[in-house]
Amino acid sequence: MANTSSSYDLPPLPIYHLTPLPPLVPHIPDKFLTLLLPIAAYWMLSMFFHWIDTKDYFSQYRLHTPAEVLKRNHVSRSEVVRDVFIQQVIQTVVGALLGMTEPEDFTGKQEYDVAVWARRVRLAQRALPGLLSLVGVDAGGLAKSMAGSYPMLAGAVSGGRLVEPASVATGSQVSAPRFATWELTAATALYYFAVPAIQFGVAIFVVDTWQYFLHRAMHMNKWLYTTFHSRHHRLYVPYAFGALYNHPFEGFLLDTLGAAVAFKVTGMSTRQGMWFFTGSTFKTVDDHCGYALPWDPLQHLTSNNAGYHDVHHQSWGIKTNFSQPFFTFWDRTLGTVWTGGDVSARYERARIAAQRSVDQEGSKTTITNSNVEDSTNQDPAPYQDEIKNSAELRSIRDRDQDPQVLAGKAEQQAADSRQQVLDDNQYGGPDVLAEEAQEEKEVRSILRKNRRKKATSISQTDSFKGLRDRVTGSMHGRSSGIIGMESSP
Repeated sequence: MANTSSSYDLPPLPIYHLTPLPPLVPHIPDKFLTLLLPIAAYWMLSMFFHWIDTKDYFSQYRLHTPAEVLKRNHVSRSEVVRDVFIQQVIQTVVGALLGMTEPEDFTGKQEYDVAVWARRVRLAQRALPGLLSLVGVDAGGLAKSMAGSYPMLAGAVSGGRLVEPASVATGSQVSAPRFATWELTAATALYYFAVPAIQFGVAIFVVDTWQYFLHRAMHMNKWLYTTFHSRHHRLYVPYAFGALYNHPFEGFLLDTLGAAVAFKVTGMSTRQGMWFFTGSTFKTVDDHCGYALPWDPLQHLTSNNAGYHDVHHQSWGIKTNFSQPFFTFWDRTLGTVWTGGDVSARYERARIAAQRSVDQEGSKTTITNSNVEDSTNQDPAPYQDEIKNSAELRSIRDRDQDPQVLAGKAEQQAADSRQQVLDDNQYGGPDVLAEEAQEEKEVRSILRKNRRKKATSISQTDSFKGLRDRVTGSMHGRSSGIIGMESSP
């Protein structure tokens, strides 16, 4: 052992004894629970939205009507459930293999690890005298003047050289190295809070980066889109349990592998991975839930929420808003965020907003916080040539009834998005856009008729449900629950 009388000696690290970490849930190993919880979270949250849909709760916050879900989606509910199960099987197998690469978890080393961080705090103090000398401050003199009143601050200013006397077995006093109370407190905060927060923050950044660039590549490359990613976009009107409806290869590449890379890069423990994977699953389901719930915390922690992602599922926004599942940093940095302003009016028109606004006393659900000025103020890249390149759009029937967007970048984005819909000949193509054009024509006709009626013609006692059923019945001749298991038309 080094000379303990030296003021530069570091306090010794405590001895530790490792024992196996007991499972979080008795009789269920943590590694197995890490595989189970994300699947349980997926279906639990999905069934919550199933429940509020079938009970017709919070219908005023729906992004789309049940009739839209029935008419516009191009895949049956049973197919969605089947493909989600396939992805979750792949996810479980990959997770099990990943778990095999992780060491067993032990406990008993926490005090030692805190002491290691306390040493790092002590070593960081060594730089303070030099930094103070750069501005002409004598660290030693300053420390002596503060020693009586502020001993902890004096120790830090002196570079951690001041130590407290400690009694030894002989009863004599020696200058033994030991950690100050504040150093142990700081080390504890770093070990239990700061380091895990950084790990989760980096993992979120890794997942967002991984998914943004691969997701964007799936849209920018025609072969990748039509071969893999177009399957997910058969859901033009997303719903909760369709969040993981993907081609199996895409599901493995974007979701499963991206989360695994984030877990490995950040050096998370098994339990940290358990919460990270489960939280990511909650966020992904919530982003596809089809509701803009004002009291849902997941929809307010970041601007990437159900409304933001729903724009990406529309034929006019399919090549915008690629970011998922946490933040919108890459969309905003690289100019792929939707710039057509708040699309509430377009959604409201599809749900016959005029009547609903009477029943709801003028309340309005904001779909996305896009700034309308961005369409004319932002650099059009990477959409600058899309209207010119989207020549096939001219062949669409009833093109004069297309949903209208602002001139500028938003117009370019809409043209590029709609051209991609045409590229998906098997499940999209001209028929999808023609159907939307016809819907737009019907809605405008209904709204023109409604504008000629007085608002008082609607009974104050009518419920929104009954009103919506009447409207959707006139538009489509039928209505249905979002989460029903019937086949799509």
